[in-house]
Amino acid sequence: MPELTYRDALRKALADSMAENPDIILIGEEVGRYGGAYGVTKDLIKEFGPERVIDTPISEPSIVGAAVGAAMTGLRPVAELMYVDFLGMTMDQLANQAAKIRYMFGGQIGVPMVLRTQGGTGRSAGAQHSQSLEAYVMHTPGLRLAMPATVADAYHLLRQALTRPDPVVFIEHKALYTMKEDVDLDAPVPPWGKAAVRRHGKDLVIVTYSRQLHYVMEAAKTLAAKGIEATVIDLRTLNPLDFDTIREHVERVGRAMVVSEGAMTAGVAAELAARISEECFDFLEEPVIRVAGEDIPISVSTGLETGSVPGPQLIAETAGRMLA
Repeated sequence: MPELTYRDALRKALADSMAENPDIILIGEEVGRYGGAYGVTKDLIKEFGPERVIDTPISEPSIVGAAVGAAMTGLRPVAELMYVDFLGMTMDQLANQAAKIRYMFGGQIGVPMVLRTQGGTGRSAGAQHSQSLEAYVMHTPGLRLAMPATVADAYHLLRQALTRPDPVVFIEHKALYTMKEDVDLDAPVPPWGKAAVRRHGKDLVIVTYSRQLHYVMEAAKTLAAKGIEATVIDLRTLNPLDFDTIREHVERVGRAMVVSEGAMTAGVAAELAARISEECFDFLEEPVIRVAGEDIPISVSTGLETGSVPGPQLIAETAGRMLA
């Protein structure tokens, strides 16, 4: 099994997919000669040439608009935005066009594109480059949303995204790019849209995704030392959402917590908590608890940045109070 970083796994997923499918192209700011803002597309221009790895001007609406048009004509573009924070600039192209074209054309045509971007905190990048905006995407019908937490999922989810018939927004967490894991590329791959149960326990179910998975797993070890065993569910994709797995374990255990780096108000944690409360009400022993980001702009200060999103200590302390 090769040891890969999260960044390497993404690059390999792109290279393997491009070798198999000549219709896949990459477009974005500095994806070619520079190799991408976070190095994911490094050297792909040498392997596949400038006709398939295309550097663009600094215009996010143009990048996504060109990808939508290319996808409608039969190509399978991968558009890269340096930061998810720039998603708002592309919402007409993404939310009004890509997400709705299959519906508007009566199913005759789709938009098989992938929008790669990165989000989250961890690099003191300031308020305009540190947000978690997945709720924007999850709120838009027609968009698929993948958020890999592990190196293996960085590879396999991107490979799967590049076979989907509709647009996929693929959000990579900026703090995970250097994470290393041994990855068995030949191991059975979970189906697209299937959550992964990373830990089994009888006292509490914690539902999470992206970098927060690692904080939750660390918190679960702390809780286990105190006799509290948590089931940890890694969603992997938020659309499609594998609620069947959530329901199965919440009904078995009776207590649930949702952990998200996104802002608390009207965020992903709010949606998941509401749905668990509605669909698992008869099995819950107490209300579903949300642990999420503060409703504030992210500070460039390292200490304030760290304190504005959930960490292992907050997760463990909150779980402990639930079981007190």
